[in-house]
Amino acid sequence: MTKAFASQGDLSDKAISFTEVGRDLWAFTAEGDPNTGVIIGDDGVMVVDAQATPRLAAKVVEKIRGVTDKPITHVVLTHYHAVRVLGASAYGAKDVVMGAKARAMVVERGAEDWESEFRRFPRLFQGHEDIPGLTWPTLTFDRAMTVFMGRRRVDLKHLGRAHTAGDIVAFVPDANVMFTGDIVEFHSACYCGDAHFADWPATLAAIRAHDVDAIAPGRGDALAGRAQVNAALDATADFVGSTFRSVARVAQGGGSLREAMAACRAACDPKFGDYAIYEHCLPFNVARAWDEALGIDTPRIWTAERDAAVWAELQG
Repeated sequence: MTKAFASQGDLSDKAISFTEVGRDLWAFTAEGDPNTGVIIGDDGVMVVDAQATPRLAAKVVEKIRGVTDKPITHVVLTHYHAVRVLGASAYGAKDVVMGAKARAMVVERGAEDWESEFRRFPRLFQGHEDIPGLTWPTLTFDRAMTVFMGRRRVDLKHLGRAHTAGDIVAFVPDANVMFTGDIVEFHSACYCGDAHFADWPATLAAIRAHDVDAIAPGRGDALAGRAQVNAALDATADFVGSTFRSVARVAQGGGSLREAMAACRAACDPKFGDYAIYEHCLPFNVARAWDEALGIDTPRIWTAERDAAVWAELQG
């Protein structure tokens, strides 16, 4: 019997947590499903990452309304992936903010990513029929942008390539808290299908240099305190490095993609095998690490057809 592709068989709902990570700063988490950040300013609310559909975004809005009645004025999208952006319409925000590179990736591969992710992980697209179309920002920036929400300042920064070429973070200086998107994960596998393995460690180092008191990561529980923050940064770096080194040795030595998968498992299963979405991510991570090891800088576009082809090759 052919093994179910990616997370097609993952149909059970996850328990939602809504955790305060600083004064009027919240992390919406769900056992390894995509997280959403909430920043409450003097005169409005900023949402960081939107969920995959308006129906799922409504769960975030419900939690927000439990702590404030201020209007949601901004939606910030840390990168272009469908599970992060397609629920943006539910918030009714005046401004949708994205890095310029991330917007370019929507143009280049947004439609393909939507179809690919929907087929890989159908549970995350509950209510997909209500998605009005691709999400487009009203504001973009290249390296940095500051948003003032009354007296509260939010610094949006592109610190380097990592999970994608267009990742950004949201840093709230008055609380010393950062929302990192999928650059940092906690007890959840890093999805590396669009990654830049060689650059990711330096981007993590740039986050570490902020010496923050708390992080709301892309997946997994909120991280409170320097010890948890540094442990998550270390584990994310270890995951990325272990994946790339094991695959690169096989790719550069003339082996096969299946041999690279076996090498990756040998390096990563003992350390990360119990992480959320670990099995889901492996095929994409191995394929992208293979390409980068052989000199392909720009990740190839994942389509539903390419997903199936790589899966078939790795399953034999």
